[in-house]
Amino acid sequence: MAQLEIDVLVFDVLGTLVDEPAGIRAGIRAVAPDLADPEVDRLLSGWQEHVEREQARIVAGERPYVTSDVLDREAAETVGHGDPAELALAARRLPPWPDTVDGLARLAERFPLIGLSNASRTVLLELSANAGLRWHTALSVEEARTYKPAPDVYRLAATVAGRPPERMLMVAAHAWDLRGAQAAGLRTAYVGRPVGDPPAPGDRFDLQVGGLAELADRLVSVSP
Repeated sequence: MAQLEIDVLVFDVLGTLVDEPAGIRAGIRAVAPDLADPEVDRLLSGWQEHVEREQARIVAGERPYVTSDVLDREAAETVGHGDPAELALAARRLPPWPDTVDGLARLAERFPLIGLSNASRTVLLELSANAGLRWHTALSVEEARTYKPAPDVYRLAATVAGRPPERMLMVAAHAWDLRGAQAAGLRTAYVGRPVGDPPAPGDRFDLQVGGLAELADRLVSVSP
């Protein structure tokens, strides 16, 4: 750990700090309480697949940029229950993982913390407030008008931090996100979550931890 010299921590939010599937599943249940669990899971998968597909199209230049609010509204329309505009707000009410709030508090004692999310500015503000997330600043991909893993998103974080990318540690539960950060020169830390994208055999991240408590144990104890 002594050779990992880090000035700033950059956090993915959706899936890494908040349980996105649980929040959307709760939203679907609220508008369709009689649905069986397998049907709720099917609708949840359809929502997630729509958002992921459309974000990828935007990154590839196949669709003009729209915010996550638009994509969530489109995804909510695929559910076929309730008012899509109201259901889409479930994406702003995502519960934190049990270790998130305390882990961020511990890490904030030692490092500046940046949130870097595919959520829009509005969604990021509301979900941060609802989940009790502590930041020194939170950045939406809306500033770069694309989505992760486009390089411009990670460059945005480096520009705002005023630090060389190699002095910044990207923390995420998604290997694809960390690969994008690596390509932009950031150091990387994979955090295991029940949902997410685990590392492939060929991935080489600077850290792999089971949660934020372990990440804080590994980083906070290191002298500046």
